[in-house]
Amino acid sequence: MRPVLIRGLIAGAATTLVAGLGIFAATSASAAAGCRVDYSVNQWNTGFTANVTVTNLGDPISGGWNVTWTFPGNQTVTQGWSATITQSGANVTATNPSWSTSIGTNGTANFGFNANYSGTNTAPATFKLNGTACTGTAPTTPPTTSPTTPPTTPPTTPPTTPPTTPPTSNPPGNKVDNPYAGAKGYVNPEWKAKADAEPGGSRVSNNPTAVWLDRIAAIAGTTGSSSNGSMGLAAHLDAALAQGAGYIQLVIYDLPGRDCAALSSNGELGPNDLPRYKSEYIDPIAAIEGNAKYASLRIINVVELDSLPNLVTNTSGQAGATAMCDTMKANGGYVNGIAYALQKLGAIGNVYNYLDAAHHGWIGWSSNFKPTADLLYQTAVASGSVNNVTGFITDTANYSPVTEPYFNINTTVNGTSVRQSKWVDWNDYVDELTFAQAFRNQLISDGFPASIGMLIDTSRDGWGGPNRPTKASTSTDVNTFVNESRIDRRIHAGNWCNQSGAGLGERPKAAPAAGIDAYVWVKPPGESDGSSSLIPNNEGKGFDQMCDPTYTGNARNGNSMSGALPNAPISGAWFSAQFQQLMANAYPPLS
Repeated sequence: MRPVLIRGLIAGAATTLVAGLGIFAATSASAAAGCRVDYSVNQWNTGFTANVTVTNLGDPISGGWNVTWTFPGNQTVTQGWSATITQSGANVTATNPSWSTSIGTNGTANFGFNANYSGTNTAPATFKLNGTACTGTAPTTPPTTSPTTPPTTPPTTPPTTPPTTPPTSNPPGNKVDNPYAGAKGYVNPEWKAKADAEPGGSRVSNNPTAVWLDRIAAIAGTTGSSSNGSMGLAAHLDAALAQGAGYIQLVIYDLPGRDCAALSSNGELGPNDLPRYKSEYIDPIAAIEGNAKYASLRIINVVELDSLPNLVTNTSGQAGATAMCDTMKANGGYVNGIAYALQKLGAIGNVYNYLDAAHHGWIGWSSNFKPTADLLYQTAVASGSVNNVTGFITDTANYSPVTEPYFNINTTVNGTSVRQSKWVDWNDYVDELTFAQAFRNQLISDGFPASIGMLIDTSRDGWGGPNRPTKASTSTDVNTFVNESRIDRRIHAGNWCNQSGAGLGERPKAAPAAGIDAYVWVKPPGESDGSSSLIPNNEGKGFDQMCDPTYTGNARNGNSMSGALPNAPISGAWFSAQFQQLMANAYPPLS
């Protein structure tokens, strides 16, 4: 028996047709009392992608299910999703995943697989649900000649891998202006379980957070992972439907040479692995997100954090320059990779792409502000259309507050502008809201449509607790005034790793301010930014000194202490001490 562990998807396909549909009423109490199977096939010369939907027409099934069938030819399953599939000869069994053991009356279970074949690809004659045959109309046989409707990207030679054109069942053009408006957000059950296990965690565990797809294996789902969770993309989308969620948030995060300026968030792909990024990462995600099953769900992708701004601020001639950032700027891996992701994902009618736009403490200076906006626009154009971008996100996984209540960029102290203080350091902004609104205006000026909206990640920017200032300082010294007035209690605005004193910020909400689509929790509170010391792992995540509380800094943080919490695990892993701190310092406070 050859097991194939399922929960991912690779491939688009050339043509789609429904291959079978059956109904059967049974009397056995131990089997399904009735069932229907829809078996659809997208095939090419030597392979195909199948999507299987089984409907239970009888009493509810609990405690597990399996679907069995026999291939009439030499079909061989190579990979699948949303079930565990085993094959022995021509006989195939698809068994429920751990997160989906029940099928209610008139409920459905959906799974799929990729397979190879030669000759003809005749559909299975009969499917069984828990041993009961789902019979009825005889399945049809897929054509062995070229389809009458050619694939979107027809291969000129027989492909060795499945075509990568995503399904087109959800045509573009039907998107809403703000995908967060009037919609319930998906609560990741894996994050919720970790939050609920913490004392007081149930106060925040029902907030929607993003699911991070930070490596290829995360698409199918992982076991024994030290970071993030084990559910795959299809599993999360299925769970979102089960919750009745209106939207789900996903972080697309596996560029070649990822995060060229921060070792803790390095990834599995090398600087020249753009082909792998396209075929093994983006294509499978596009195929799953394009499944018509999810057409009613607003799928929100936060695309490739930190990457494009790094090409502006951390290449040669900049204080924070790195050799890897120079490499990624020279080889075009970031721009071409993101353009490809925007093109593939933006073609799906219910998908919304938000590009990362750093934060005010990174690109708030005029030397960085417009060049970053220009690069974002150029990348969107390279995707084929600026309409592949719904909007932008700032402060992702960072700590900059939405507003500084006791001073703004126009404040003067004894005739001296706060811009001259060591903390502000001539930046044009002191908080995220004013920055995000101004950056949106710049993006529109560059050529993006006026319909774009901004997101602000407020998951860790609350800065409440006993150290939060309650009024403006009365000092006449500009540095003292700013330091006593600011609610952002970091040592330096360039500090980004597991910051001591941080708290939960504004809870997720739609349309909180002009030009802002939503406040969101893209970085799930309690997930580490990086390890305090080197921790070997198989996820490509390195050790960055900015996560070491004893580190005395570099040019990017004014040679200041890192301000990081001690004893942190690798990025994405659960960090209980941080979660407890975030709740204690939440602002607005938790009840």
